[in-house]
Amino acid sequence: MSDTASSTSLDAAIPVIRGFAMDAPFAASSGHQGTAMALAPLAHVLYSRVMKHDPNDPSWVDRDRFVLSAGHASILQYSMLYLTGYGLELDDLRDFRQWESRTPGHPEAGHTVGVEVTTGPLGQGFGNAVGMAVAERWLRARFGPDAIDHHIWAIAGDGCLMEGVSHEAAEIAGHLRLGHLTVIFDDNRITIDGDTSLARNTDMVARFEAYHWDVQDVGDIGDDLDALEKALLASKETDRPTLIRLRTHIGTPSPDHTDDHAAHGLAFDAEDITRTKEVLGIPDEPFFVPGSLVESYREHAARRGEAAREAWAESVGDVADDPAWVAAWDRTGLEDWAELLPTWDDGEELATRKAIQAVLDAVGSEIPSLLVGSADLTGSTGTKLDIDGIHDADNPGGRQFHWGVREHGMGAALVGMAQHGGVIPLGATFFVFLDYMRPPVRLAAISRANAIFLYTHDSVGVGEDGPTHQPVEQLSSLRGMPGLQVIRPADANEVSSAFEVALAHDGPTVLVLTRQGVTVTTDGSAVEPGAGIVRDTDGAPDVVLLGTGSEVSLCVEAAAVLAEDDIAARVVSMPSWDRFAAQDDDTQRAVLPDDVPVLSVEAAATFGWSTWADDSIGIDRFGESAPGAEALDKLGINVDNVVAHARALLG
Repeated sequence: MSDTASSTSLDAAIPVIRGFAMDAPFAASSGHQGTAMALAPLAHVLYSRVMKHDPNDPSWVDRDRFVLSAGHASILQYSMLYLTGYGLELDDLRDFRQWESRTPGHPEAGHTVGVEVTTGPLGQGFGNAVGMAVAERWLRARFGPDAIDHHIWAIAGDGCLMEGVSHEAAEIAGHLRLGHLTVIFDDNRITIDGDTSLARNTDMVARFEAYHWDVQDVGDIGDDLDALEKALLASKETDRPTLIRLRTHIGTPSPDHTDDHAAHGLAFDAEDITRTKEVLGIPDEPFFVPGSLVESYREHAARRGEAAREAWAESVGDVADDPAWVAAWDRTGLEDWAELLPTWDDGEELATRKAIQAVLDAVGSEIPSLLVGSADLTGSTGTKLDIDGIHDADNPGGRQFHWGVREHGMGAALVGMAQHGGVIPLGATFFVFLDYMRPPVRLAAISRANAIFLYTHDSVGVGEDGPTHQPVEQLSSLRGMPGLQVIRPADANEVSSAFEVALAHDGPTVLVLTRQGVTVTTDGSAVEPGAGIVRDTDGAPDVVLLGTGSEVSLCVEAAAVLAEDDIAARVVSMPSWDRFAAQDDDTQRAVLPDDVPVLSVEAAATFGWSTWADDSIGIDRFGESAPGAEALDKLGINVDNVVAHARALLG
């Protein structure tokens, strides 16, 4: 066994970890105890014997990644980060689930050092791990195994595998043959309501074999450290993703709550903890841990990590100086890439979904780590990247992804790819299908994951497909999501600018694009500040027509009609509420003066527009099946309605 002799004394950490798993939730009067108790031996083996990681360099690019998809067992991960020396101390465990602590209820990337992804909703971490495995393999294919050669480890529970996202992500992983991915299925057969037989009788081994995974059904070895290590190491020897089905007993070794569904939550009171610690053979005191054990554990982790990292530093060679390598980890393009972004002349007409295709055609080769794909809508969303071929099991260096009709799995994988680093993931679908992937978009916002979510067919302009495919409420719902950059470009020039802004942004970006052709009316300069003047008046404006997306050109037309009656209308494009909200008051007033009435025009729900406008034209109902132009006109997105509302606003 690897490093077993030197780690024998470290095995004393297992009862300590189980003690933490009881003590921290008990102190917080909140949390989950039983799962972390059962998985303590597995976590110990992963962190002390198997995983390649360096606590003294947590961001080392060739480290193994660990994903706790069963994020409710967060105290397990925090215990390991404390023992291995990632910066957590005993007081952090005592502050579990408290205000501004470094040990929140579910793992949060960017908040706690050593946490790779923000998991919470069950199954999301599973999809994140698949995305990380995609990123690892693409980087290995692009830069060679001397530069990138690591493994993705994930722990998933019954709930993770019940959630639909796991089906989508598992099927993708099997199809792509992601051999550097191991998911340990914590088969404790427990959910909150009781035994899993209440709701499931799936043969999990057969299910994952059908997905073309390598499956190890290792049985009841949850406390056999050498057997766990053997199974984990064996999973690294296959060219397919691996599921290790591990039979565990929630709450073990409690004399009261082993295999008790109550142990999923906060089952252990003070007396239960006392009785269990007696079985564990540790003192009955909160957060007991011998100082010598912590010292030995950290020294062991640091020694293993430093040796692995130094070996990598010797092997990576000149790759570290490759401009493509540097650009990949800086999440940007090669030098001066943005100078190649296309521009269009005033008056040209082009759907913004076509414009994004032109952008990718122009700069794709200059952004070597840009990986692009869609949920079975490549041509419709303008996301074809004709560089390095289609990404599949036989061409792992390809940059064009075909995610299939799997929006949820695609979204979770995009977040995992972004959090892995070294790639810039862009995934696309129709805007109405945002509802199939809202959880990963939300988690991307929480974790500041640098993923680009591209949505097209953004309004009732979709047309004949009718209200089921005509998004009206999605924009307002996304704008209400903290930490999410939302951009709806007015025309092709704003698409170019929006793409540049998305790459520079420290967090996720949503790009919302049209199906129908849109007249070019801007120079793209409104995107950076979030809003800008498109057409101004000779003197002070009487009214401001404030539009986004395809409605900006409509505002320009309406302004010309109003000018015939000596009504001076300023036209403003506001592609991004969140970017404009971040500007200072003077900048905002220069665009939207306090003493000038504002009319917003957008082919979507008017909810939220009262922040910026005195009156709003929008669509506060579901759409209708009709040709797109007719649907827009019948629902009031037309020049006459804008002119009438502007006149009414002026009294």
